[in-house]
Amino acid sequence: MAASLTHLMNYIKVKSAGSADELILARDAIPQPKTGEVLIKVVAAGVNRPDVLQRQGLYPPPAGASSVLGLEVSGIIVAVGETVSPQWLNKPVCALLNGGGYAEYCTAAVELCLPIPDGMDFISAAALPETFFTVWTNVFERAKLQSGETFLVHGGSSGIGTTAIQLAKSFGATVIATAGNEGKCQVCRELGAHHAINYRTTDFVDVVKRVTHGQGVNVILDMVGGDYITRNLKALALEGRLVQIAFLTGSQLNLDLMPIMMKRLTLTGSTLRARSVTQKAQIAQALLQNVWALLVKGQVKPIIYKTFLLAQAAEAHRLMESNEHIGKIVLQME
Repeated sequence: MAASLTHLMNYIKVKSAGSADELILARDAIPQPKTGEVLIKVVAAGVNRPDVLQRQGLYPPPAGASSVLGLEVSGIIVAVGETVSPQWLNKPVCALLNGGGYAEYCTAAVELCLPIPDGMDFISAAALPETFFTVWTNVFERAKLQSGETFLVHGGSSGIGTTAIQLAKSFGATVIATAGNEGKCQVCRELGAHHAINYRTTDFVDVVKRVTHGQGVNVILDMVGGDYITRNLKALALEGRLVQIAFLTGSQLNLDLMPIMMKRLTLTGSTLRARSVTQKAQIAQALLQNVWALLVKGQVKPIIYKTFLLAQAAEAHRLMESNEHIGKIVLQME
């Protein structure tokens, strides 16, 4: 049953690839849910680094995806497409998107809609999907982090970092985080990091060797790249796993691969947006089974730094590019 909504909605348009000044409030028709999709009246939308890259023209959406920015939202389902049960109507959800979140309405695959955890508001719920899907699939599925292991996350004060610290701690790992100043390091400790390293003043490899008594860490989650890759190999223990999810300082370098062989290391990485709905749905089910109860208990929570109105999307992007924030930035519709 598809809705026949034809009136217009507000959304954020990228006039042309470039700075945050290219983001403007515009009007367009409300999208219609296709087969297997739902239409969500958006209450809030998370702001993520890939949004900035897309705005700059460096991260085009996958084929068939909305060109509107926004990879995660919270809101109410107001219409359903063919094959979707009407029981979904009026349900409050948070959802992972391929795009379209910076708008008053968006469509989402029904399999990627998750119930808002009991007691959580829409603002916090909008900050869940992108980071929790990313951390779960990379840290726990690809890297197979286990209780009793030691985990290092770079960018510990970011949305990804604050999520990774809490989840790794909750599942029994010893957590080490890097961040850019002492204030951010203190937040990492408060969230559960056993050690927090100011990367501007201290070499994380030296600290890792000291606190692990020379053994190294079992898993590293890195979004920095560049010369961190070589240093990560030094910081890994025997059978260690490095997971790369971004390259903020570059993906090309001269690299000595000998440590991979000598320490039997695993180097892997992934992107989330290009995966199929089926693959993402499997991650969604894993989160429901393993993480949602932690969110209900408040043992794990999204860290919200600041919210902006939809029309202030440019300000939200400027804040993200400043790297001053801790945790998540969220747009709210009203």
